[in-house]
Amino acid sequence: MSKKALYLLGIAITIILGTFLYLKFCCNCCEKTTTDNTPKADSIAVQEPNFVPFVLNGPGIDYQTHNNLKFLKNSAKLIMPIEDSVTNGIDSLKIFLVANPKQKITITGYALSDETNTTTFENLGLARANDIKNFFVSKGILENQLNTKGVIIDKWKMSADTLLGPADYTFEAIDSTSLSNTNEWSVLKSKINADPLILHFNTNKSRQTLSEAEKQKVSDIVKYVENVKDAVIVVVGHSDNVGNRDSNIVLAQKRSEFSKDYLSKNGIDSSRIETQSKGPDEPIGDNNTTEGKAENRRTVITIK
Repeated sequence: MSKKALYLLGIAITIILGTFLYLKFCCNCCEKTTTDNTPKADSIAVQEPNFVPFVLNGPGIDYQTHNNLKFLKNSAKLIMPIEDSVTNGIDSLKIFLVANPKQKITITGYALSDETNTTTFENLGLARANDIKNFFVSKGILENQLNTKGVIIDKWKMSADTLLGPADYTFEAIDSTSLSNTNEWSVLKSKINADPLILHFNTNKSRQTLSEAEKQKVSDIVKYVENVKDAVIVVVGHSDNVGNRDSNIVLAQKRSEFSKDYLSKNGIDSSRIETQSKGPDEPIGDNNTTEGKAENRRTVITIK
């Protein structure tokens, strides 16, 4: 083989060997560097939201907000002020409970196992539940619709030394019959007040005989009071303008007392009947006519 051929062969071998070494060592280094600097998908930390939602969820109410009631660690007192979105939820709860007087809610307060209880309650969770209950009552919710209990746990979401919303709210189950009955009495009350029982009286008289239609209205009132235990009946007496005002005030009061007595004899506890006298002050008819005066001599009976 000639010297020229050997020279060319040497150059070819050098090129091939150099390419092989470059691919084996240098590219691997680049690939390794790129791979090492690229974070793996499963190593990316997911940031959890730093809040505990305030949730009121029961039959007929569904309210939620990211804000919540808060307590300092080792404390049983709510941190004030309370955010508007939370108080709005409590206002919605009040409306719901007024419409559903049989509904009760259990407030469960939580405390951490490493917290110190300096209250008179058996645990700090129960103390917190009672402070929440007192706040609800201050917003107009009836105390007898709220129960409390306390639970000790090992961890809860915190922001520095503040526990975020360490409580939840359980709605006691009430059967559909009870809800149906509640609606039934609301409808009956609206019916009674929309077309109230009005008893008319003769001049200077405070007694009369009831018509069949009036007796039916009395029956509706009795039925309502028997089934709605906190119901109060209001009887307002009126008169025409014949004679002096003071005498008419007395006469209208006698008419309201007569109506109260009649209702009492038909099964309504007299302590649940309020009487008032407006005398000639609220006429519904023209006192210049006989017919108008007759309209004004009356008692009006409604549900308070």
